[in-house]
Amino acid sequence: MQDWRDRARRTGQMASYQPPETYEELIKLIHDRYDDMSKSYQKIALYLTQNPNDVAVLSVNAIGAKCGIHASSFVRYAQSLGYKGFKDLQAVFQRRLTTAAPGFDARVRALESELGGAREGEIGFLADLVARDVASLQELLASVDPGQLARAGELLEGADTVYLIGQLRSAPVVELLRYVLTMLGKRTVLLDASGGLATHMARAARATDVLFVVSFRFYATEVVNVAEETAGRGVPILAITDSTLSPYAKLAEVLFAVPEHEYTFSRSLAAPMCLAQALCVALAARLQKDGGEPRIPVVTGP
Repeated sequence: MQDWRDRARRTGQMASYQPPETYEELIKLIHDRYDDMSKSYQKIALYLTQNPNDVAVLSVNAIGAKCGIHASSFVRYAQSLGYKGFKDLQAVFQRRLTTAAPGFDARVRALESELGGAREGEIGFLADLVARDVASLQELLASVDPGQLARAGELLEGADTVYLIGQLRSAPVVELLRYVLTMLGKRTVLLDASGGLATHMARAARATDVLFVVSFRFYATEVVNVAEETAGRGVPILAITDSTLSPYAKLAEVLFAVPEHEYTFSRSLAAPMCLAQALCVALAARLQKDGGEPRIPVVTGP
């Protein structure tokens, strides 16, 4: 991987180069260079973009321990972006922190206190999961872009057919979407991984349709391939993923990045499920033009 020094030498800008001073500029730089980074640098980039509050307050050794990457790699990463060391990069995150909302860990601690503190045994497992799920939902509400929600609703409403794809841990989310969208009267096709037909089925999608992708690390190869091929044919893509650095960031017309935070044994789908339901409710409001509350029909209804 070539760092800023190599680029500066080639362009004669060694003396004039200045690393990003604002958080927004830094994130843009990380996105621009992400594809050319080594695997370890990509892992660092992912942590920095998903945990900005932690980056602002933790030591480089503590951050390295959380990532499973030696602290010296963070120093070299900062230098590859043009900073003298990690502390200069960290200062950008610290300036952002003065106006930022509480981070995930801070929300969890506050919720655990509200729920009565630490508990033991099975009820303790439940209390921990509840606190973490509620924190994830709060973070989702604080970070989602209303304009993106509206655009997603437009895409779903205007689509002739909504193609859905999501494998492994993402499968429950697309199963929910298939059910609700079908009940709302949308023609829906689930690109099922069984039988190896997802790629071939996706080739029926046209520019008047929408491909709805739900995918988290480690991104299923077939899902990435389907998204790339479908986007190449001009089919709009709507994606729920875990990072703006995911493979879908450059493919999707609308991208919802829902950061995943490590649990003891797994990762929660609470926030992606809630977002998927919200998009369905938004679609229902567009389709049911009677001025009442949006309704999701059910098979067993009266």
